Amino acid sequence: MPTVLIHISNEDPIMGEVLSLPETTDQTIKVKNPRRRDGKDLHYLQANVTEVIWPIARVSFIEIIPGDQEDQIIGFVRE
Repeated sequence: MPTVLIHISNEDPIMGEVLSLPETTDQTIKVKNPRRRDGKDLHYLQANVTEVIWPIARVSFIEIIPGDQEDQIIGFVRE
């Protein structure tokens, strides 16, 4: 599940996980565990909210945060 940083117009960026990256035909993006970049809760969401759907029209751009899997790639080692 990719972690993304979503930049919404006139708001602070929102970090969360998505099942898949949005396609060019999508009109919304569904984000799990939405939070601020520093990990704090979003003040305008209820405390028990775990998923949010935002319209793509409000999104300026999306950053894809590299996961831990990329750090664990083992290359060829000559012994």
